[in-house]
Amino acid sequence: MTPLLTINLLRALFVTFTACVGLMIGEGIYHYPWYGVMAGAAFGLGVVLADRLLKGISLRVFSSATFGLFVGVIFAQLLLMSQLLKAASDQLQWIVGLIAYSTFGYLGMMLAIRSNRDEFALIIPYVRFRQATVQDAPLLIDSNIIIDGRIVSLCNTGFLSSSLVVPRFVLDELQRLADSADSLKRERGRNALERLQHMQNDPLLSVTIHESDEDVSTPVDTKLTQLAKLLDARLLTNDSNLCAIARLQNVAVLNLNDLSRALRPQLTAGDALDLPLIKEGRDSHQAVGYLPDGTMVVVNHARPHLGKTMPVVVVSTLQTTAGRLYFADLAPH
Repeated sequence: MTPLLTINLLRALFVTFTACVGLMIGEGIYHYPWYGVMAGAAFGLGVVLADRLLKGISLRVFSSATFGLFVGVIFAQLLLMSQLLKAASDQLQWIVGLIAYSTFGYLGMMLAIRSNRDEFALIIPYVRFRQATVQDAPLLIDSNIIIDGRIVSLCNTGFLSSSLVVPRFVLDELQRLADSADSLKRERGRNALERLQHMQNDPLLSVTIHESDEDVSTPVDTKLTQLAKLLDARLLTNDSNLCAIARLQNVAVLNLNDLSRALRPQLTAGDALDLPLIKEGRDSHQAVGYLPDGTMVVVNHARPHLGKTMPVVVVSTLQTTAGRLYFADLAPH
């Protein structure tokens, strides 16, 4: 993403250039240099305003519209070459031609913009555009994901895209966290900024800072969903509220907590495993151990073996609001 400062600099240079051109025209032809400067600057500002209005239009939409316009012009040309208006006056032919070109050009652009890349294969035989896979789509990440820290290992596995987009307002949010008076928040913010710097230096990751207009009045969650729509990116977070807001607005969102829950091992009665027993259970004969993902396993008649790793056999499963709970017995020798 091009930094916002660079874009504004190019805009200022373009307005200056048009003002200079207006000065030369006004001084050399009409002998009114200041009128030429104002006219040139006004023209440049008008072009910059048009650029701002086209902010949400991507290169893909522009190329689709250009192709649709080309097809529409061809249809209009074929219609006018049919000699249907051969006996009409030149003025009537000009009016009908203008209407035909504008109508077919407009319809061609609208149809092309609304079509996906696969549908172009119906228009251009034997030519199919490569459809980007879901893994190639960029991931828009929020501050919670950076603070969480699991994103690096997850992207390195290859299951998710390694192209990460960090909005400027998320970076500012981490900076405010690092400057907080609360020592705990300050430590989390500094660790997150250091982690983000390591991610930028990681050759396996592509981290881009997206420059966006700073709007303090708009909530961060709203800005994240709007930016995800604008970039056609998937939103990666572990915030359940943000997930709900994004899905209500038809934004593709990935919840890291949902992924973690989905990857938890599903044990059934009769499964055997070696389990470290680390603390006492609720009943006097029970001992408790934990699976690598943190799932609790209560082992019956295992209190004498606390501090040891014992072979156990799962006997039952209980689903609770906090997650899945397993009960097991010591494996027979």
